[in-house]
Amino acid sequence: MHLAYPAVLSALLFCTGLYGVLARRNAILVLMSVELMLNAVNLNLVAFDVWLSRTAEETLHSGQALTLFTIAIAAAEIGIGLAIVLAVYRNRGTSDIDKLRDTAEGRGTDGPDHDPGAAGRPARTEKAEATA
Repeated sequence: MHLAYPAVLSALLFCTGLYGVLARRNAILVLMSVELMLNAVNLNLVAFDVWLSRTAEETLHSGQALTLFTIAIAAAEIGIGLAIVLAVYRNRGTSDIDKLRDTAEGRGTDGPDHDPGAAGRPARTEKAEATA
């Protein structure tokens, strides 16, 4: 088999994962897209390892060893990532990335003009401002 087939397949998988990371709003789907990108890298590592082992006299299989490390790191990343997403979902009630970014920046649900301190005081009217 030529090296071009797994390389093209891995490029398609990586581009699909990159599109998923950039276009999705749900944190779990973003994590799944990152896993798709890691699997594309694993496919490249194994394909190039097999291709290089055919040309070299000594075969170290370093691409396959790196793939095993990548799989272990991906499993740990998914475990920790899902735990964080579930904790955020329990605290905030959503896993939408845009809404989480808005709350992290200190903006409320009403946008950047929202005054959080105005909830306890009465609204000022023009008549009240004129007398003050």
